[in-house]
Amino acid sequence: MKLAILSRAPQAYSTQRLRAAALQRGHRVKVLNTLRFAIDLTGPDPDLQYRGRQLSDYDAILPRIGNSITYFGTAVVRQFEQMDVYTPNTANGITNARDKLRANQILSRHNIGMPATAFVRDRADVRPAIERVGGAPVVIKLLEGTQGIGVILAPQVKVAEAIIETLHSTKQNVLIQRFIAESRGRDIRALVVGDRVVAAMRRVASGDEFRSNVHRGGTVEPVELDPEYELAAVRSAQIMGLKVAGVDMLEGNDGPLVMEVNSSPGLQGIETATNLDVAGAIIDYMANQVAFPEIDVRQRLTVSTGYGVAELLVHGNADLVGKPLRESGLADRDISVLTLHRGANVVPNPRGSVVLESGDRLLCFGRLEEMRSMIPERRKRRAKVRRLPKEPIPEG
Repeated sequence: MKLAILSRAPQAYSTQRLRAAALQRGHRVKVLNTLRFAIDLTGPDPDLQYRGRQLSDYDAILPRIGNSITYFGTAVVRQFEQMDVYTPNTANGITNARDKLRANQILSRHNIGMPATAFVRDRADVRPAIERVGGAPVVIKLLEGTQGIGVILAPQVKVAEAIIETLHSTKQNVLIQRFIAESRGRDIRALVVGDRVVAAMRRVASGDEFRSNVHRGGTVEPVELDPEYELAAVRSAQIMGLKVAGVDMLEGNDGPLVMEVNSSPGLQGIETATNLDVAGAIIDYMANQVAFPEIDVRQRLTVSTGYGVAELLVHGNADLVGKPLRESGLADRDISVLTLHRGANVVPNPRGSVVLESGDRLLCFGRLEEMRSMIPERRKRRAKVRRLPKEPIPEG
């Protein structure tokens, strides 16, 4: 495999480890400065220039795109995608994860546990938003913050209002988030590669600091994840569209609460804490994908009129739950199941004996009209009724 690591920090630990892991496995690898690319749209085919010369052919790229160059960096990654060069993290996936509000919006739609969060702009909406997430203390987060920078704990409502008003006056956008007291200054970083967690560590804040980032003086220790934490991490990365990601979770009373999905996770802390070859796992995964790539049938499949590919959710459907696939009636409706997604597991061409469970997702090919009829009606939002205080009964 000929691999390009897109990084502006060739001497950084993560870049060096990834390069070394690739070389140890016999791959050809170069570290290329993301800002030295020029996107070439002058010819009939998409192309890239690097340092003023036409870029040679690569089998894969591994983007290490920093916050400060997200727009240009994702444009370069997108151009590689147009050139059919494999990347585990697409431009769209990086963009989704980089914007904290956008990431929260996407994850909330897929029943991922997260701390209660609100986003407002008008001063009059700040106090109601604080109440909706559970009241003070609250965590205030800058949308563009990294490594714990721009994360503030406000102990009282008035303090929170003052902080948010100040940040808004400087044109900063902030999230208002519930403070998860039971996490006690701890969180978990799970490193997801493909469809599994390859390493996990617990980060513990130093002293009275509530932020557990290593850059804030936090300590790290290896941790064995419970299945629900592993599933939450893998699903979050998949929903974001990332094959390599660091997923940060709080340990809530009711299970994992996802805080952030990082598209360029650092490797030094987690490799040091776990003594695992995370860089090697990333390179091995990429090599397997280059040798035997996944095909997105929704984009590549040419179909007849009235036929197509769609995803069906098996959830509370009495006609499907608990039945073997061969008895589901899908074949009778001219619907073929291409893959079955169950939690973090993916089963291609599932056997007819597989018993369907609530929560299974089926990627199917068949008659669009039949598949459309199996999608449940969209639930209507119920208006929240705010009760008014009772009027006092006049005496006499």
